[in-house]
Amino acid sequence: MKLHVQTLFVAIGLGIKRNWHIFLAIILGIIFGNYLHENTSRFAPLAINLCDIIGKAFIRIIQMVVIPLVCSAIVVGISSIGDSKQIGKFGKKMILYYGIITVMAVLIGAALVLSIKPGIGVQEFISQASLSEIQSQVSEAIADQRSQIGNVFLNMIPQNPLESLAKGEMIPIIFFALIFSLALAKVGEISRPIVSFFESVFAATMKVTDWIMIFAAPGIFSLTTVAVSSYGLGIFSTISKFFGVVFIGFCIQFFIVYPLILKFFSKVPVGAFYTAIIEALLVAFGTASSSATLPLTIACCEKRGISHKVCSFVLPLGATLNMDGTALFQTVSVIFLTQAYGVPLDLLQICLIMVLAIIASSTCAGIPGAGLITIALVLNGLGLTPQQLVEGFAFLFAIDRVVDMIRTTVNVGSDAVVAAVIADNENEINYDMLTDTEQYKEII
Repeated sequence: MKLHVQTLFVAIGLGIKRNWHIFLAIILGIIFGNYLHENTSRFAPLAINLCDIIGKAFIRIIQMVVIPLVCSAIVVGISSIGDSKQIGKFGKKMILYYGIITVMAVLIGAALVLSIKPGIGVQEFISQASLSEIQSQVSEAIADQRSQIGNVFLNMIPQNPLESLAKGEMIPIIFFALIFSLALAKVGEISRPIVSFFESVFAATMKVTDWIMIFAAPGIFSLTTVAVSSYGLGIFSTISKFFGVVFIGFCIQFFIVYPLILKFFSKVPVGAFYTAIIEALLVAFGTASSSATLPLTIACCEKRGISHKVCSFVLPLGATLNMDGTALFQTVSVIFLTQAYGVPLDLLQICLIMVLAIIASSTCAGIPGAGLITIALVLNGLGLTPQQLVEGFAFLFAIDRVVDMIRTTVNVGSDAVVAAVIADNENEINYDMLTDTEQYKEII
């Protein structure tokens, strides 16, 4: 596979520009946390308490944007699909292929985390008070669901959407947003002012999320410091097991599932396809942002044989709605947290986690760190919030920068895969351009 040196340097440069402070925060948090762990002076408890407050504040501001982000993303995504003139030709196939890829992702993630159980060894790093509180709360929620299984489905329908918004009940909010979005798509041009409003909300929320990620450096430093100061460097041997599960899942998705999709649903050669989109993959890894990579993804696909008609419809929607790498990560993360806190899960709860992970990932902004923001939606399905899992969330934040770069590469790859398959199905692909790598024009 031909790698362009210029592309590689651009990707590395963009990655350093966005992520150097996060990596530095993690390293400094490890060093400072280990110092506090071994230091018995009166300064240590004060520093740990201060870091604990900063870390909790960071998680609170993450929760702050979840509801506007979810609502606006659903409205903008669905209404734009409904308004598109291409929906009749490409829409059903796009939804089908994105659905297959995302379902495969959550199944792979659930299978790996349930079989390897990376969260089991983490319990020693979590206070007994937190373990007892979480176990009791989830047990009550599950028992209530089992005794009133009919009400579980009825409660998905909000009696008062504003009340659900005020209480932060994510599933009823999503249900209303879906119905409302479909209605906007059907009423035509008269819905334009409302859609424009939600487009503005979505854009503003993404900007707020971007600002939150600026605060990520002190937040992650504080979370890492608290975790390491409490348990020492031994905590990272446990985190490495969690990272290994996520990484294996990404590799299976990228190197097995995608090639099988290309093989069974199209005639697109796998090797030529990956060569065609290598610049987009490199920049996706460097920036950890599928939105920032979108112009390059479109350029790679169009200049290597996929028609503009397909690219302009499938890729922008994919960058907004299709986040299979994020869905895999969120599935693994939530089950990992339940294992860490000793919360038993039955088949119904596991299925609920996977469904919510698919929904949460589709509402995730295509910017760095957004995957951890919408994970609150999945936790809400178990009656939990990130605030209650501060110790567990410290594990996720400790490796999120590296994981985010990899899962963004997976997300961008899946967008291009679906575009290639639909282009093949609709005879909108030039195989001479795709397979003649010697004639490839430089993208960057």
